[in-house]
Amino acid sequence: MAHILIVEDEESLARVIELELGYEDYETTTVHNGREAFSLLEQNTYDLILLDIMLPEMSGMEILRRFRNFDASTPVLLLTARDEVYDKVSGLDLGANDYITKPFEMEELLARIRVHLRTLKKSSTNVLIHDNLRVEIDSREVYRGDTEIQLTPREFDLLVFLLQHQNQVMTREQLLDKVWGFDYAGDTNVVDVYIRYLRNKIDKPFNQATIQTVRGVGYTIKDAKK
Repeated sequence: MAHILIVEDEESLARVIELELGYEDYETTTVHNGREAFSLLEQNTYDLILLDIMLPEMSGMEILRRFRNFDASTPVLLLTARDEVYDKVSGLDLGANDYITKPFEMEELLARIRVHLRTLKKSSTNVLIHDNLRVEIDSREVYRGDTEIQLTPREFDLLVFLLQHQNQVMTREQLLDKVWGFDYAGDTNVVDVYIRYLRNKIDKPFNQATIQTVRGVGYTIKDAKK
């Protein structure tokens, strides 16, 4: 069951949306305050967010800007009474997936929600997410927030393997076997060299510590939620 966060300060509209989504078997959480909404986003994971632009204490645009710094994949649909092109373009530039202008037909909103949830489900196996680090497997692209990071093919394969085995400590021998290939005849120290390359690209410039060393054993990436 998909869990949708509704961020709308017009309580009557929020209640209607909440009821309609409930009829469609979606789980919902509703909040009417911008600052409270952002606090929820920092602490919880949702499958989709319906986000009003005009909110008390923190605007929808500011929530979106901050949210995309640590979550680049969760679909965000903007709800707005404004019909100006500038607001729509600004929202899309900040990372919104779609927008719908109030007043709107509920059937249209439900249709758009279904589309974005299907797209998310279809692409989820081809995207690896760790905190605000996103790896697009098909296109071999890596992003930290909105910043694209250039990796060599070997660096990319090493990062993907570690992300696919989060919370598992991988020895140098295992990494050589799975990333370099069973017929690799070089020194195991090559793993340490490439781990250092990766850290210099995905961690140090962003003051992050994604790859952890387990002394005497190897390396691991722990689930960001743990």
